[in-house]
Amino acid sequence: MPAIELITKQDLEQFKSELFAELRRMGIRSQGPAIQNKEWIKSYEVRKLLNISPGTLQNLRINGTLHYTKIGGILYYKTEDINKLLEKNLR
Repeated sequence: MPAIELITKQDLEQFKSELFAELRRMGIRSQGPAIQNKEWIKSYEVRKLLNISPGTLQNLRINGTLHYTKIGGILYYKTEDINKLLEKNLR
């Protein structure tokens, strides 16, 4: 009969620390998959990353604040342009 192993609070804390360290090493942020590692991202990813509505994203496109490329019916944005936009508006 196998021995019973108990998991302590300290074991869970250690696991949590190791898990977060591994996620950071892999480049995964709280915003989701490693969006920053992609060169081009879709509209829903931009909205999630910037925490903005579809209308706000549309306004950024219309007024030329954020450049995009449209292939078929899908809009793509360069992550470099999004990072520049964030740096430009840094306070």
